[in-house]
Amino acid sequence: MLDNALKSEIQEAYRRVVETLELTPRYGQRLMIAEIARTLGDIESDNDGKRTSDQHVCVLEAGTGTGKTLAYLIAALPIAKARGKRLIVSTATVALQEQVLNQDLPSLASHSGLAFRYALAKGRGRYVCVARLDQALEGVEPNPTLSLFEQSLQAQSSDFSVIASDMAEAYGQGEWEGDRDNWPHAIDDAHWRRLTVDHRQCTGRRCGHFGACAFFRSRRELENADVIVANHDLVLADLALGGGAILPDPADCIFVFDEGHHLPDKALSHFAHRFAVNGCLRWLKTLKSSLTDLNQGLAVQPTIARLLAGLPELIHTLEPALGDLFSTGHQLAGRSNGLADEENTLQSRFEKGQIPDALREQAEQLLVMFATLSRHLESISDILRESLDPDKQTGLEREQAEAWLPLVALLHGRALDAHSLWQAFSEHDAPNNPPSARWITLSRVSGEPEIEFSASPVSAAHTLAKHLWGRCHGAVVTSATLTALGRFERLQERAGLANRYRYQALPSPFDYANAVLSVPKEATDPSDREAHEKAIVDFVTQLADREAALVLFSSRAQLRGVEKALSATLKARVLAQDALPKRELIEQHRAAVDSGKGSIIFGLASFAEGIDLPGDYLTHVVITRLPFAVPDDPVGATLAEWIESQGGNPFMRISVPDASIKLVQACGRLIRKESDTGTITLLDRRVLTRRYGQALLDALPPFRREIG
Repeated sequence: MLDNALKSEIQEAYRRVVETLELTPRYGQRLMIAEIARTLGDIESDNDGKRTSDQHVCVLEAGTGTGKTLAYLIAALPIAKARGKRLIVSTATVALQEQVLNQDLPSLASHSGLAFRYALAKGRGRYVCVARLDQALEGVEPNPTLSLFEQSLQAQSSDFSVIASDMAEAYGQGEWEGDRDNWPHAIDDAHWRRLTVDHRQCTGRRCGHFGACAFFRSRRELENADVIVANHDLVLADLALGGGAILPDPADCIFVFDEGHHLPDKALSHFAHRFAVNGCLRWLKTLKSSLTDLNQGLAVQPTIARLLAGLPELIHTLEPALGDLFSTGHQLAGRSNGLADEENTLQSRFEKGQIPDALREQAEQLLVMFATLSRHLESISDILRESLDPDKQTGLEREQAEAWLPLVALLHGRALDAHSLWQAFSEHDAPNNPPSARWITLSRVSGEPEIEFSASPVSAAHTLAKHLWGRCHGAVVTSATLTALGRFERLQERAGLANRYRYQALPSPFDYANAVLSVPKEATDPSDREAHEKAIVDFVTQLADREAALVLFSSRAQLRGVEKALSATLKARVLAQDALPKRELIEQHRAAVDSGKGSIIFGLASFAEGIDLPGDYLTHVVITRLPFAVPDDPVGATLAEWIESQGGNPFMRISVPDASIKLVQACGRLIRKESDTGTITLLDRRVLTRRYGQALLDALPPFRREIG
């Protein structure tokens, strides 16, 4: 139960912010503060602060204009501090992360009367490795073999030494904190790879540059912060490492997931596995060619000598097995002779995720081989790390260990990734549970044929339920669009959120009657592609000269087809996605509207979310077709098969609810502030002719409707 002192602290902080910034208190915002305070305040704990109750999560749909960020910070921060927990604010996009960090938190610190410290959490790969920077300045690589191995990944140019020198100077003088995102110029990925390390390559406290390490400096800031700003990918990466590796232990945290509707998809991608056959053969070749040097440098250590002695036979066994796998994959994909000349890629999915017995047998053999290889490389890595510790005697010189650890750690990571994929191909799916999706992709890499094996869970619900919701002290999930067809069931199913948690769709501050939802007579069924494309062209041609419009397409081919069919005069007013970077396109659109010329943006799905064009910058949103997902996604297709096998209807259970969310998001581009007006036009007649159409319309805000 929330005590009176905490309740008063939250109320007083809110009053101060509203008065100081002269904000208009919003009913939805006050409700959101109350709901978060109630949920987090009711969490029961034992004497050690460990949560003992299980209604510790609230899920709040709060539309644009609610003032979500202020609400969750003011409600959650005092409770987190009082309970001795850290508040983790996680976003899906960099734009929102920067807004929270650079605007919302400084404003709250200045005006609320709340005393708190905050910091930004990023992965190790966003920070320069001082040891690597030092090596770059000296013109040396960690070792010659690593240089050879990374040649295909790294740009070798004179620019690199200039960049490294500039970075070292700026870092040494305290003008740069070693964060890639804060370097004043764009850094080529290939250059950056030479200047950073992953968690396996990092030697941590054993590194001679540990005191000056940019990543560990940032970690020390996190240790003192009451609020940590992160992103969904980083939170999930931390959970994948067991929790508490990058961020504090989940049990000591209260999480706020803003843009929470992205969390299930982000989680799925984190727990997917891929394995490229020729890519693996290349790094095995590197390992084989390094064995002589490895033995010369490291075999003085008896255990390493024994482990290295076992590698040639292991590689000798793996290489032909991968050759056989290459042939099997092409046969299963129906392309024994490789891709046809006109084909760039080909995807072949295993129905219901079930692979043939012959491939399963190969997978089981490869699993054993990569398990053995991983153990060998891990053991060598461990000894190399110990050799960096002056208090431990391994019989190996520090310089040798330091030189070879980056390569061994890199190869160990590759071996582990391979092991994970073949484990996913070897294991049998549990009966009555959704299967894993499994598929093959044929492609060309630098002109050479490649075959990639992939596996992914079709749902992240169990993983999130166990490792996130089950472990955290408390959580808030919020977004402008969390319900599908007006209900939370689809999100619960995808994110593993229990029925017992608190759910609420908060009222919007906007008067949606200021906008019109139109389904004109020109709207057609997209199944007649030619007629539909002509309807779009005709409609766009009728747009007023000074219209500020966003036309959303479901396919790049149709976007280009419509653009090509427009008159030269009208084409001059069109800004098409991919023709310009997104930010530049938006700037040009705003400039055209400011000059009174009008502007029409042609965009794909990514423009249906996250575009903020208030007032006169957007007065008309044209949705060319209902946003049903393309049915060629192997994860979605496998899930649909499983639902059907259980007697369900995948179209009504998945496709329609997901389309509802995307349609609400697309419509949400129009009304961005209370005074906004305009029109949303839907050029897909199925919303009137199919039985699901009314449900989609009913889930939209209460716009005035004009149905042709």
